[in-house]
Amino acid sequence: MTRISADEAARLWHEASDDELKELAQRARARWHEPDRATYMIMRIVNYTNVCVAQCDYCAFYVLPNEEGGYVLDRSDVFAKIDELLDVGGDLVGFNGGFNPKLPLEYYCDLFASVRERYGDRVEFYALTVAEFVFLADRAKLPYAEAAARLRDAGVHWITGGGSEILTEDFRARHAKWKYTVADYFEAQRAIVESGMRTTATMVIGFDETLEERIEHLQRTRDFQDACLADGYDGLFSFLCWTYKPHGTALGGREIAAREYWRHMALSRIFLDNVRHFRTSVLTQNEDAFRALEYGADDFDLPIEDEVTQKAGATVDLDLEALLAIPRRLGYRVEYRHAARPPALAGS
Repeated sequence: MTRISADEAARLWHEASDDELKELAQRARARWHEPDRATYMIMRIVNYTNVCVAQCDYCAFYVLPNEEGGYVLDRSDVFAKIDELLDVGGDLVGFNGGFNPKLPLEYYCDLFASVRERYGDRVEFYALTVAEFVFLADRAKLPYAEAAARLRDAGVHWITGGGSEILTEDFRARHAKWKYTVADYFEAQRAIVESGMRTTATMVIGFDETLEERIEHLQRTRDFQDACLADGYDGLFSFLCWTYKPHGTALGGREIAAREYWRHMALSRIFLDNVRHFRTSVLTQNEDAFRALEYGADDFDLPIEDEVTQKAGATVDLDLEALLAIPRRLGYRVEYRHAARPPALAGS
């Protein structure tokens, strides 16, 4: 397939039928994966604190410092959540908690070192998002490279692309003015890549973003990956897209239809021709998420908890076998995937 431009992506969105988008996305997917195979993980997002000063209007989870209801989990509580994940056959933990100004970088290094020491390679964890990483580095008055090195030395292998939402300056000014700029985001993510840790691309749709903003996000992501690959780095391991949940948020609004999500997944797979793995969001799309496998996705995770999205209306189905039966009925061979240790850290 020939690489498409931003203008061509817009034309596809407006003019292509569902079947046409699906066919193009399946062709793009087939460059990397067997057509009838899909991989999955069982994971848990541990929301270690709900105190955050970012004040994004699309978030129903956070409380401000010193407000009632704020918490920071004890280490024993974190371990208990990880033990429960292992009991149901999962082995991936995602840590997410926002911008808590009372937790210094050393808190995170100590926490992640303790998780690595206790569990070794029995679990892998996505420590922080790029957004949280930027906040921590800024609070510690450290260059991104040094902050990344400290986390890597504490046993961190992954920092996800979370907190990206829509990567345009206009979107951030409208909804997350206390966060970082788009330039900050990619500068920090590049430092993560250069440190030897791995990272991912994420995107959230269904706010008030325009098609042009969606495509700008995809263009910036593709350009970032091009630059990483040109310089000899693996760059982005995967692309994950999920949908905004409006319940209990200041922004409010309505959820987009599953069909719009599927079409966006297809367009993203066609456009992001340099990213191997595309993950569909069972957390926000539930059973509808599996149809995205027909629109270019090759991977999904089955979450047993994520308080951030659950506060905004997401539901978690703990009948994992019933969920896995859905892609099988669609004709896919589903295989469990363990998170890989980055090659640069394989001897650590």
